[in-house]
Amino acid sequence: MAYDVVIIGAGHNGLTAAAYLARAGRKVLVLERRPVVGGAAISEHPFGPDYTVTALSYVVSWLDRAMVRDLRLEEHGYHVYPQGPYFAPRRDGRHLRLPDDPAARHEEIAKFSRKDADAYAEWDAWLGRLGRLVGPLLHEIPPKVGSKRPADLLSQAGLLGRLRGAGVRDAFDLTRLFTASVADIVEDRFASDAMRGVLSVSGVIGGWAGPRSAGTAYVMLHHHLGDAVDGQVGAWGFPRGGMGAVSGAIAAAARGFGAEIRTDAEVARIDTRDGRAVGVTLGDGTEIKASTVVTTAHPQISFLRLLDRADLPGDFVRDIEAYRSRSGTVKINYAVDRLPVFASHPDFDPQVHGGTIVLSESLDDVEGAFREAAAGQPATLPFADVCIPSVFDPTLAPEGHHIVSAFTQWVPHTYASTPDRAGLSAYADRLTARLEAVAPGFTASVVGRQVIGPHEMQQEYALPGGNIFHGELVPGQMFHCRPAAGYADLRTPVKGLYQAGSATHGGGGVTGVPGRNVVRQILRDQRRFRLGFGSR
Repeated sequence: MAYDVVIIGAGHNGLTAAAYLARAGRKVLVLERRPVVGGAAISEHPFGPDYTVTALSYVVSWLDRAMVRDLRLEEHGYHVYPQGPYFAPRRDGRHLRLPDDPAARHEEIAKFSRKDADAYAEWDAWLGRLGRLVGPLLHEIPPKVGSKRPADLLSQAGLLGRLRGAGVRDAFDLTRLFTASVADIVEDRFASDAMRGVLSVSGVIGGWAGPRSAGTAYVMLHHHLGDAVDGQVGAWGFPRGGMGAVSGAIAAAARGFGAEIRTDAEVARIDTRDGRAVGVTLGDGTEIKASTVVTTAHPQISFLRLLDRADLPGDFVRDIEAYRSRSGTVKINYAVDRLPVFASHPDFDPQVHGGTIVLSESLDDVEGAFREAAAGQPATLPFADVCIPSVFDPTLAPEGHHIVSAFTQWVPHTYASTPDRAGLSAYADRLTARLEAVAPGFTASVVGRQVIGPHEMQQEYALPGGNIFHGELVPGQMFHCRPAAGYADLRTPVKGLYQAGSATHGGGGVTGVPGRNVVRQILRDQRRFRLGFGSR
């Protein structure tokens, strides 16, 4: 059977592309290797049917509200509970809170440093201003920087036009942000270990770089570009039913528009003829014809495994081979029979238990954890970004029980290919002990623990290197550099083959932007082809 478009991968970007293409009247087939849709945005039941666990990706960040409306996702069950503010319990019995109310936040920070409390409002405004400049660029198909073709020169001019609101100070700050470490930025403005520790985490989350590594300042900004909840910049939230419910809603929308989705259907090869994609061949030998193919797999899978390298330009192959996808992330999910009781804040508080619980007491602790992993040893004191989505969503666990989700770092990135089961288990034990130190009784409350290390991420979830973003979020791999020179526009060197995974522009998180934008590019190219201009 022939289709207009075949999409490889039923992660949220593949499903988004399918929904928009089917809505545009195309005959669409989505092929997924695993038995379920969702990719890294998936809900699982490792502790039995009564517990729903968001295995990897665990919060919605900047899934565009326009996308939610376009695909009518709320009609398919999509709902996001706003995540509460930062809460950072400390082993000495104190805690740092960053509530939304400015006066309350000032008072909380002043417990550690009045200078820091005074500096935070300016920091927040500064990040917001830069985010409003950078954020819209991530939603656009980027121009082909350096190309002299008239159409590309026009799009480059459009980019400059969108940046015309940036002043001299903004240009200076953006340049510094793209080149500096998060430590450079944070230590310039804040004096206390408590503030430095909490703020440094967003510069390194999910990556293979410590807070003193160049480029991590931009990563911090990238994680503050969300608009998932009521259009607030930097907003984050827990989806009802876990992240799998987000993927499920997009899949339902795609099917509602007429798309077909097949699971347990691994693609073995992207078929080409005379430099053009003509379909795919499955692992069982089934051939599926299509005039357009979209891959949402990691680029090293798409271009180095599913295609013959002889069909690709040599410099493109070298770019993909050099594309960095290291990670020392470990996701640890717990089922507990009661909420943690924090020694520094023993009462239940939805702004605490339903917030972002950060185990990071100083920037030096975070840097030390990375240096240990870079030297080949799992971190002695792992840091963690912890959340308890069942505080808002009672469907995730039996009454009185909860799901505790801990996104932690680091183990050696070599664990992706050569796992150390004992070392990983001991690392998870240390994270549990760190939770016990700030919430006595936590260990006894645990009725189940799931540990997902880089090897599991690479093998089970098709994330090379165990990198949940399909590649490191560093300036040299963002914007027009993601994932290869000249191909950030979601096209590829093979005509009729497009890319739309998290390794493309707008990816790195549950955004749906690559999936939506690849549809814009496909429809634009088809219009140009009908008018006789070609697609490149």
